Amino acid sequence: MLMKKFFPLAVLIGAVALGGVVSTQAQTRIATVNLVEVFDNYWKTKQAKVALMDSRTETKKEIETMQDAHRKLIQNYQKLQSEANDQAVSDTERAKRRKALEPKMKELQDSENTLKQFVNSRESELKVKTDRMMEDVIKDIRSVVATKAKSAGYALVLDSSARSATTTEIFLYTSSENDLTKQVTEDLNLAAPTDAK
Repeated sequence: MLMKKFFPLAVLIGAVALGGVVSTQAQTRIATVNLVEVFDNYWKTKQAKVALMDSRTETKKEIETMQDAHRKLIQNYQKLQSEANDQAVSDTERAKRRKALEPKMKELQDSENTLKQFVNSRESELKVKTDRMMEDVIKDIRSVVATKAKSAGYALVLDSSARSATTTEIFLYTSSENDLTKQVTEDLNLAAPTDAK
């Protein structure tokens, strides 16, 4: 009985509170930016992607050269191993050949370790370069977005390319009326060198 008396009062308080939130949100100007589109069309991103691709190509060549040298060591070792197991020669000669294999085995192991370390080191360097490029580009984009938002009086700028955990777009509808993507991209590319346009 007591619950029934307070229920209409609780609904009224809730409605007033919700009305306050709605009216506050109605006064907040919101704009959108497609961050993926801006990122992809920014000249510094294109320049950084080319530099990263060049680094990857150079690294690939270096790795292939090291792999070729390592393969030759393996082939040489296998040949010497076959000679060390040759039953046509004396036991003494086979023992002598097996003894000569030991430094070759060490050389082979060292080559394999060097190759692994080189690959890991280069992958780590490329990751650091990529992360740094992303940070620099995002920093530039955020700066231009902030400038645009402040001058136009927007309190919030949301990324319209963002997706939820279910990979569905977060914004199921946007009128694009207050979308700053084009203006932000244009402002970012104002300082582009002529060969980057």
